[in-house]
Amino acid sequence: MATKRKTSSPKKTSRKSKSVARSTNVVKTVAQFTRHFKSSHASVRSAFSAAISIPEFLASVAPLTRKQRLTLVDQALVLLDHNYVHLPLKQAMHAVDPLQRLKLLRHRIDHEAFASESAFHQEMLRIFVSVRDLHTNYLLPSQFAQRTAFLPFLIEEYYDNKDRKYLVTQLISNPGDASFEVGVEILKWNGIPIDRAVALNADRHAGSNFEARRARGIESLTIRPLITDIPPDEEWVNVTYLSTTGQEKELRFSWMIFELQDDANAMATNSLLSANAGLDIQRDAVRRSTKMLFAPQLIAAQNRAAGRRAVMGAGDLATSFPAIFTARTVTTSVGTFGYLRIRSFNVNNPDAFVAEFIRLIEQLPQEGLIIDVRDNGGGHIFASEGLLQTLTPRQIEPELTQFINTDLNEAICSQHPDGSTGINLGPWLASMRESIETAAVYSRGAPITPPEFCNSIGQRYHGPVVLITNAKCYSATDIFSAGFQDHQIGPILGVDGNTGAGGANVWTHGLLRQLDSRPNTPYEALPGGANMRVAIRRTLRQGATSGTPVEDLGVRPDERHFMTRDDLLNGNVDLIEAAGKLLSVRPVRRLNASRVGTSLPVKLKVETLNLDQLVVLVDGVAVSSQPITDGTTTITLPNSVSTFTSIDLQGFDNHDLVAGRKLE
Repeated sequence: MATKRKTSSPKKTSRKSKSVARSTNVVKTVAQFTRHFKSSHASVRSAFSAAISIPEFLASVAPLTRKQRLTLVDQALVLLDHNYVHLPLKQAMHAVDPLQRLKLLRHRIDHEAFASESAFHQEMLRIFVSVRDLHTNYLLPSQFAQRTAFLPFLIEEYYDNKDRKYLVTQLISNPGDASFEVGVEILKWNGIPIDRAVALNADRHAGSNFEARRARGIESLTIRPLITDIPPDEEWVNVTYLSTTGQEKELRFSWMIFELQDDANAMATNSLLSANAGLDIQRDAVRRSTKMLFAPQLIAAQNRAAGRRAVMGAGDLATSFPAIFTARTVTTSVGTFGYLRIRSFNVNNPDAFVAEFIRLIEQLPQEGLIIDVRDNGGGHIFASEGLLQTLTPRQIEPELTQFINTDLNEAICSQHPDGSTGINLGPWLASMRESIETAAVYSRGAPITPPEFCNSIGQRYHGPVVLITNAKCYSATDIFSAGFQDHQIGPILGVDGNTGAGGANVWTHGLLRQLDSRPNTPYEALPGGANMRVAIRRTLRQGATSGTPVEDLGVRPDERHFMTRDDLLNGNVDLIEAAGKLLSVRPVRRLNASRVGTSLPVKLKVETLNLDQLVVLVDGVAVSSQPITDGTTTITLPNSVSTFTSIDLQGFDNHDLVAGRKLE
């Protein structure tokens, strides 16, 4: 039976007196917050420009000229018409025509509807959003792109008997009323019931499925990176909430804008390194913004690390990637396991990233591992696919990718056929030329991540593994999740019904302009520091779902967990318990090996658990196969094995390959 909510103002007052009282409270709230914001972030103050209001920010923006606006429209037409790999899919799936909308905008460029700077940018954003692709973006000029609009709290969703509810889970400061604190339930947003407000906000975003749009709808209620969004139309929001004591109250919060700090470990936007990128740029900007606003200690730890290792919290392992990895031991009712959170794959050194991942998982309990990639917007595709080998004995087949066949894409590939320019597009070139005769829509499929990179290290964790995902997993994280499922590494536990479904490699306009060095290139310099991104190569799944595109379809979890209030307020306690139960019913394996001495014949000291057969391969050729029991065994290889490059061990259980180990 529902209980009646108490109100905080039992006395009857006139509408006028209520309005005056609320306005006074708003001024006080904004002033208090501004003072606290500047003082509480003194340790990282250099990362911020002074937080300013929306009117102050808009007054500082220099407008684009008519010619500059036309350049942006024309360059958008080039990218979407000649480079965009998902255009046929999006036109069919979402019944949209972004090319015609761009042509209409060009025709109506002088119309009063687009007279203001905000109106023009808003229309450009709407056109790109219409294709529902978080890889394909209009990126606002640098005056916007380096800033984030925010409210001083975060909202997250949980379920109470399958009913959605919304809690404040992070708060920068007390906003003038002590009852507004972590744990209060949000009821209305500017007078709109919160569930409806989330749905309306979700429709503004480009997520390719309902779960992805909804996740962005919640997130952007309080955090909006201006690289992909203009400042909010409203200068403030009125938030109706239920306090932890059961009182229904309302507070007004003004939007503020601050300057976003660059991430020194991330890929440069227009560099050749970014040719291997799969990144949701909005999610990555949100990640960096929330880190600066709500976890400045992460920035301090990241700065302290600088080639060393830093510890983030009690019980966490020290790591040289403190803003990316959180590793700790967790205890559940069914056992003790390792927990590793990966917040991003956006790194400029995939080798170091993979090495640090291995170092961490080898320090965690070997009875089971929970890998949590929620909210991970992707990054370097090498980094994501390079991890898979460490969790399975199977040969990793990286996902295949395809260009759409156009004259412009062929011209770009033909300028980079062999890797001598720093990027190798040769594997796609021949089929693009054949399409003139075959009329094929897409090129042949080829991997972005070299197969040798995906298989050079081999399995390093032999316990069972579960992967946790949500709808904010995107791009390279979609690719990682798809590979995890396709190679049958373990179950996927989703807190949403799908991942973000971003199945592509993404290139910026700046990178395309760099790759096309012809004197008659159609790519022109963009004005005002603006940029654009386009999904250039679509990804196709492997294994049982071979050939299925990731875009729009995503990766559906094997099991679903509905987030609870305890999850939001007590460190994901129910989520980790659910993951532990999935691990507890799966066998724990072990396969460790080392060479005994350096003399001949070659002898190996092998430790095994839950294996019944062991095969030894030398340079890919099987030289030994024998039954094995749990414990430590010494294996002597044939005398013919004297010189070799690699030794691989394969462990079987009832004829199934279940464990592998490469000797260093």
